[in-house]
Amino acid sequence: MWREAVVTGASSGIGESIARSLAARGTDVVLVARRKDLLERLAEELSGRFGVRAETLAADLTVPDDLERVAERVSGTDLLVNNAGYGAFGAFHELSMADQAKEVSLNVTALMRLTHAAAPSMVERKRGGILNVASVAAYAPSPGSAVYGATKAFVLSFTESLHAELKPSGVHVTALCPGFTRTEDDLPTNLMWMARDAVALAGLEAVRRGHALCVPGVQYKVLLPAMKLAPRGVLRTVSAAVWNRAVRTAGGTDAQV
Repeated sequence: MWREAVVTGASSGIGESIARSLAARGTDVVLVARRKDLLERLAEELSGRFGVRAETLAADLTVPDDLERVAERVSGTDLLVNNAGYGAFGAFHELSMADQAKEVSLNVTALMRLTHAAAPSMVERKRGGILNVASVAAYAPSPGSAVYGATKAFVLSFTESLHAELKPSGVHVTALCPGFTRTEDDLPTNLMWMARDAVALAGLEAVRRGHALCVPGVQYKVLLPAMKLAPRGVLRTVSAAVWNRAVRTAGGTDAQV
């Protein structure tokens, strides 16, 4: 088991659930997110409940100086969870360029930088884990969130490549590809929507076992082969319908995919 883990995007959603699950297993955690107040509240709870060391590191990973501070802290850790992510939803030509550039900066550049900071010491020790949160959106066109889907496709491809590179050294690199996930505990789940705790547990188990990919949920495990086999034209049409419905029912900030 890991002695210490760094979790980005730890103040809410899947990242918070991952941090809680790690602390429950006795792993010290370094919690990274923008909101210092939320991080400190979570750190106090985890330390008091599980007796672990919970360190907070407030940082905006789209800001170069903040990103470098976190990169320095990541070096030497046992497990890196790159969960922080951002999605701008709407027609590409109607969304601001700044928002979409922010997606690339956070979802791609920051993830790549932190992985590069963590990997050398892991390879040297011949152990460690990196869990990169991608999405089922990586497997299909994403009308209404074109840049987001493209960034997650990068995360998936990047992670699979690193998995193959680092596996001989004993370092586990895993892509967690959740479907639509409710980020608040008191919100209902259904066939399309999953609970964040279940997604977090699946991801941690996958990286522990050294799996390259983790797609939580029976419904998405069944859906994925069909997505791979479907003609691209059909997939684009279906993807548009699914994403439009999901955006209408997501309720704003209570969802992660």
